[in-house]
Amino acid sequence: MLREVVSNEWFTILIVFCMAILALAKYSFPSRFSDFMLVIGNSKYLKIYAREQKFIDLFDGLLFINLIISTSLFVFISFNTIQSSFDFDLVWFGKVILGVGAIILIKVLLERLVGSLFEIDQLIDDYLFQKTNYKNYLGLFLLPINILLIYVITPSKLVILIVLGVLMLINITGFITTFKTHQNILLNNLFYFILYLCALEIGPYIILYKLLT
Repeated sequence: MLREVVSNEWFTILIVFCMAILALAKYSFPSRFSDFMLVIGNSKYLKIYAREQKFIDLFDGLLFINLIISTSLFVFISFNTIQSSFDFDLVWFGKVILGVGAIILIKVLLERLVGSLFEIDQLIDDYLFQKTNYKNYLGLFLLPINILLIYVITPSKLVILIVLGVLMLINITGFITTFKTHQNILLNNLFYFILYLCALEIGPYIILYKLLT
């Protein structure tokens, strides 16, 4: 069991830090944060704030910090549960955070580069805005899940798989929303779209898995 082999001290510090980041986001952007909480299945947030998007956005930046820390915590819990129990290593965990953050940022930069090369900057910007918000929502979802897995329930393979299933469902919901918004363009360029999925959506996660193992 995770709680028997790992000190909760670092987990507590990281979780409190994430909660402080989210509190700051809510305090600084109360209306936007409330709209963001309803982003799943509701296009209101995407329609309103897509017009205000910036390359560097404080609200998205705060949620991104929570995303990489919460994702890294869940990665550690999952490996600890599915493979074998091992002690928390701050250096290893730091590498996970850097890996998760680097892959997300590099993907965004590559996608923006593709948009510039093919002169579809506005389409890529809208697509990235939608995808970024759904990923940030995953980070929001993972925070209470991590708290439950660390302090309340005993992690098991079944629990991890259920959580992964819910995460996949949220991702699929975001993908469907994006596809509906740009379906005419995507259907007319189906080959390039499939190539994009393999190169920039599936490939980076395979690389991250290889690095971790």
